[in-house]
Amino acid sequence: MAEYKAPLRDMRFVLNEVFEADKLWSSLAGLEGAVDTETAEAILEECGKIASQVLAPINREGDEVGSTWKDGEVTAAPGFKEAYQTYCEAGLNALGGNPEFGGMGMPKTLVGQMEEMIQGANMSFGLAPMLTAGACLSLNAHGSQELKEKYLPNMYSGQWAGAMDLTEPHAGTDLGIIRTKAAPNADGSYDVTGTKIFITWGEHDMAENIIHLVLAKLPDAPAGPKGISMFLVPKFLVNEDGSLGERNAMGCGSIEHKMGIKGSATCVMNYDGAKGWLVGEENKGLNAMFTMMNYERLGVGIQGLGAAEASYQNAVEYARDRIQSRAPTGAVAKDKAADPIIVHPDVRRMLLTSRAFTEGGRAFSTYVGKWLDIAKFSDNADDKKHADAMLALLTPVAKAFLTDNALESAVACQQVFGGHGFIREWGQEQFVRDIRITQIYEGTNGIQALDLIGRKVAANNGAFYKLFEEDINAFIAEQEGNDAAAEFIEPLKAALENLTDLTHWVMDQAGGNANEIGAASVEYLQVFGYTALAYMWAKMAVVALSKGDDTSGFYKAKVGTARFYMKRLLPRYIGLSAAVKGGSEPLYELEEEMFETA
Repeated sequence: MAEYKAPLRDMRFVLNEVFEADKLWSSLAGLEGAVDTETAEAILEECGKIASQVLAPINREGDEVGSTWKDGEVTAAPGFKEAYQTYCEAGLNALGGNPEFGGMGMPKTLVGQMEEMIQGANMSFGLAPMLTAGACLSLNAHGSQELKEKYLPNMYSGQWAGAMDLTEPHAGTDLGIIRTKAAPNADGSYDVTGTKIFITWGEHDMAENIIHLVLAKLPDAPAGPKGISMFLVPKFLVNEDGSLGERNAMGCGSIEHKMGIKGSATCVMNYDGAKGWLVGEENKGLNAMFTMMNYERLGVGIQGLGAAEASYQNAVEYARDRIQSRAPTGAVAKDKAADPIIVHPDVRRMLLTSRAFTEGGRAFSTYVGKWLDIAKFSDNADDKKHADAMLALLTPVAKAFLTDNALESAVACQQVFGGHGFIREWGQEQFVRDIRITQIYEGTNGIQALDLIGRKVAANNGAFYKLFEEDINAFIAEQEGNDAAAEFIEPLKAALENLTDLTHWVMDQAGGNANEIGAASVEYLQVFGYTALAYMWAKMAVVALSKGDDTSGFYKAKVGTARFYMKRLLPRYIGLSAAVKGGSEPLYELEEEMFETA
């Protein structure tokens, strides 16, 4: 298995050359003096070292041994506890946190690169700081000053970890039917009772306390999603002086046996009158939870991206070393019995597919991060409103499209290995197993597709989409007269025109048939994603083409990969668009009993 190498060169390219992050950061009032290019470089270098030297070496053993459960206690996989301490001591846990409570206040455009490296090196481990960061974000946005002062500093330092508790045995996406209850006490606390499942890192020994954000219903709560509140429930109660008190009335009943991410603990959490405190307003828990969920959804997209990068690195090393047959045009390695398989067209196709999706995805996740930074740090109300709309539109695409591509990339890279890709020795099968979950948790990709077309496009009659369309059109207009870039701009223009037409078609159809939105949703998101990545590749190609003095080959490779994307991957939108226009009728021709085959 190849050693993981942090893709720092490409990250610098995306940050500094494509998105000119230093100009973005200096333009945002909320970031004044917090970060510059040199600071960002130092952070990325340190993170790259931790990812490659500390986290990647324990990834394989984490998969083989996993977390263990005994008598309600979970012990993390070998090396994880020590790695967690190293991670936290480097300050990475606090990177995006509120400086008022011990965070570093760094922008998402930078934090996203850090997250990708951590997830690429060790996805099971990366879930722990990812969940803590999301919990901190929600608590910072919705918690009382007292709660923030009491919990955030130790969560940012890594002394305490965080978890989010939504799902119940009978209630996944439909949170309106949860049964967990919260009964108020005279002292302002609540007794939380119920069971939650699929709680990632809900119990472990890496931190001395775990702060759970739990969805529950108050006794007089309205029915459905409007009756959900969110509560902070610590594993250990915290005394007035900040020291830890007695164990709360909660525990881990078991951990799941999973297809992948075996190094992480996926817990069943039982609450038996556990003490909790309200976060935000009564019956407004979904608002607070979605602050965390939206962060995690982008994080899951980045997670898939990171693991796909590691998978690609592994496959490239194998393809350059493995000899098999001769190149179609004649022997290349004439001193060997056969040529390395990287000379073969189909192997090139698989590697370039993975590379195009991964590098395009890195640019897209940074693009989404840019809007998050504007929404968070700008002092201009109109800019913040614009950024919020773009975030709402793009987050489901980032989650679903990047993770769908990540699995396709990992499977393609597994195929490069042939039979060796199916056995454990080479490590490639782990990437396939690990990445698969990214399409499922934090809202399945089908749910993301429904969210995109239903809530973010059709619900506002395409207002959010119009902003995205205008952004791409502005870029296209800027390239008028740039003949060298025409081979990238013209396909982008055609893809955007198709997406705009398709958007209006779906909205028109939905007015006459409620099934049309759901029927179109997945393929529509894919068309949207392919167009968005075409935008990213066109932007990167324009920058790379301007580097006429390139001697490293980096920019030449960037242009070549952009060309591959435009010619071999982008045309997929044509078939997907035709599928959308196939409508909902074919989905409902079969009566329910007709689905039986025996």
